[in-house]
Amino acid sequence: MTGGFPYSDDNKRYHSLNYYLKKRFGRKVYKVPLNTDMGCPNRDGSKGVGGCAFCSAKLSGNFAGAPGDTIEKQYAQVRAVMEKKWAGGACIPYFQAGSNTYADTALLREMFETALTLEDAVGISIATRADCIDSEKAAMLGELAKQTYLTVELGLQTVFDETALAMNRCHTYADFLHGYELLRENGVNVCVHLINGLPGETREMMCESAKRVGGLDIHAVKLHLLHVLKGTALAEMYEKGGFATMERDEYISTVCDQLELLPAHIIIERLTGDGDRNELIAPLWSRDKRRVLNGIDMEMARRCAFQGDKA
Repeated sequence: MTGGFPYSDDNKRYHSLNYYLKKRFGRKVYKVPLNTDMGCPNRDGSKGVGGCAFCSAKLSGNFAGAPGDTIEKQYAQVRAVMEKKWAGGACIPYFQAGSNTYADTALLREMFETALTLEDAVGISIATRADCIDSEKAAMLGELAKQTYLTVELGLQTVFDETALAMNRCHTYADFLHGYELLRENGVNVCVHLINGLPGETREMMCESAKRVGGLDIHAVKLHLLHVLKGTALAEMYEKGGFATMERDEYISTVCDQLELLPAHIIIERLTGDGDRNELIAPLWSRDKRRVLNGIDMEMARRCAFQGDKA
């Protein structure tokens, strides 16, 4: 406990994923990103074409394994690299790229159960769209959640439908709530993704997204900075002067506002994103991730604030 905050044993004034996993498993735990090439209904015409304006050609799986390889091979190769940084850690196979419930339920069950057998795997994390969750899939995931530490990550990004429409999300807040409710009814942990800096959104709107999400029965949140990546529709908008990206101090201050609005028990899995350096157009300051994270720690301390102070 730090300064009266019950979910920290260091200088963090928020409930970090690192803290939670160490408390739960007794050692360092890290995610191993995988790519099963499952695709997305917003690219194949089922919901839309072209994908979300901000999404990379690799479906946000730039750091995952090679999709042509088996789950076992991807896991072994990516883990070998990560082991150099976190030797002796346990792992969570992370189905990262694309919409990882966008397939037949039986196939999904086989794939996720395979992940349970991987060496030193202590859980599973599954990234997807809420509109790729139905009753059958939610029930299957509920069964899996009884066997392991399972988190389903839903890419919401914003609670404002007008922003989602402008970003070609082909996905509404109501869609998110439906998928979220199916998962919670089956006892599945939900992690929600939010993006700060989406075109047209004000600081007040970003905070409203955090506030509404914080009022739900969720397990965790990921806060991302909007990255403008080469080859995306967002890049075309940016290069035409359609919007400006956030400045570092503005981003840091907004994240701290959001942390104060999120209840303390909610795990903060991420406070900024990793843009592929070879594809990143803006903001270039985001390459210095450590400086951003240190800035958040310093601003929370300057405010004498903790996560949940205004929840």
